[in-house]
Amino acid sequence: MTTTSPETGEQPLDDDAQRLAELGYKQELRRKWSGFSNFAISFSIISILAGCFTTFGQAWNNGGPIAISWGWPLISIFILIIGLCMSELVSAYPTAGGIYWWAAKMGKPVHGWFTGWLNLVGLVAVTASVDYGCATFLNLTLSALFDGWAGTLNQAFLLFVIILALHGIINIYGHAIIDILQNISVWWHVAGAAAVVLILIVVPDEHQSFQFVFTERFNNSGFGDGEHNGLMFWFFILPLGFLLTQYTITGFDACAHVSEETRGASHAAARGLWQSIFYSAIGGWILLLAFLFAATDVDAINAAGGFSGAIFESALTPVMFKIVIIISTIGQFFCGMSCVTSMSRMTYAFSRDRAVPGWRLWSKVNRDGTPVYAIIAGTVAGGVLTLPALYQYNGIPVAFYAVVSVAVIGLYLAFLIPIALRLRLGDAFRPGPWTLGRRYKVLGWIAVIEIAVISVYFILPFTPAAVPFSDDFTWSAVNYAPLAIGGVLLAVWIWWRVSARHWFTGPRRTVDEPDTTDASTPAP
Repeated sequence: MTTTSPETGEQPLDDDAQRLAELGYKQELRRKWSGFSNFAISFSIISILAGCFTTFGQAWNNGGPIAISWGWPLISIFILIIGLCMSELVSAYPTAGGIYWWAAKMGKPVHGWFTGWLNLVGLVAVTASVDYGCATFLNLTLSALFDGWAGTLNQAFLLFVIILALHGIINIYGHAIIDILQNISVWWHVAGAAAVVLILIVVPDEHQSFQFVFTERFNNSGFGDGEHNGLMFWFFILPLGFLLTQYTITGFDACAHVSEETRGASHAAARGLWQSIFYSAIGGWILLLAFLFAATDVDAINAAGGFSGAIFESALTPVMFKIVIIISTIGQFFCGMSCVTSMSRMTYAFSRDRAVPGWRLWSKVNRDGTPVYAIIAGTVAGGVLTLPALYQYNGIPVAFYAVVSVAVIGLYLAFLIPIALRLRLGDAFRPGPWTLGRRYKVLGWIAVIEIAVISVYFILPFTPAAVPFSDDFTWSAVNYAPLAIGGVLLAVWIWWRVSARHWFTGPRRTVDEPDTTDASTPAP
């Protein structure tokens, strides 16, 4: 349906542009994405070819096979519940601001303020962690293909900077094909994951037993003297292994951030969000089970700090090893490209409401409808955040896992606030066409509790050497996630108390009230 205004001669608004106008914004971004493209960006950011490969060691060292074979589907169910709660919200409020916009509208400006900054930090961190993981695998690929490439830590960081820059360039100059690249990414992930599973089934001479995959427990964390049977194992070490799942299946808020570029956003973005979680959970579990069945050289994997590459190197022929690594590296490159897209849209939207220093610059779009400066700012911030990854502890990239934790905590805390506010609103909430109905109460409370629990776990030390005042304490082992998140929250809180509460009023209208509204669409 199209709304016309013959009296004023104004350009007619289609349903999406009209709904966006009702929410207070002009249609500045190009609305050319299909529902599949909307699904594709979150599916690409979740990227089972990224998270399953790069953070496999976190679960292997903290719980072992059971942290993966049982932990993945268990945590996936909780994440899907979170996604369903957010699908209801994006259907009601399909704006690029997404998470913080929901919080500000259902609560007060202060809710939007903190939600926005948590979301922004989380998106910068997830972009940085994905691109660093991609650089690590590209580093491994180059060292396998070329004798002269040593594959050092400094070389990995150099590749990270190059990849980050390439993703910025693609997002700036590839405006005409970025949605097509997202669609290609989906099929690469599906075909690539299927190829890896098939290779791990056919090529190895032997496989692990079902008993190993579904009952074996490891404790390589350094805590509890390797004990894998007591309370410390079940309630501290094993939950740390769940970071694999919680990190991999994240970034699905991208469906909301590109909703202003999606046709039929109130339906398409809601479906894209929960479906990206659902299909990633199934595909990721199959992929990880293939890893475990092929993990026959446990000593080699332990010696590599649980790095998934040790599975492929010990179980496959040199040629197949290279093929698997290349498949993953390309998938991770697609993932990082999608992360920059989502991050830049959030930066643009938050700046549009004047919450980010230098907002006039970051909220600008060029003639192609691309927020160029927001893309540049986000990629530079991601590079700075990842500087500690130049250091490792005993060969384990603790700093990388810290960036991962920053991403998980920042994003999920940002999700928690609007979900809790929706619970508080109850029947006063005006849903869009996609709604949970009365189920929102049970699902909302499950989501809030799960996010609160994982946010505590992922700021804890990953190794005894990271425990302050211990004899073995070293800064290179520290999980700096609480320092990063805590520092941001403290700075944002001070800024709010001193200044922002006097001028930040939440989402700002960039259009006048539309003359005609669609009666079938509820007002915010």
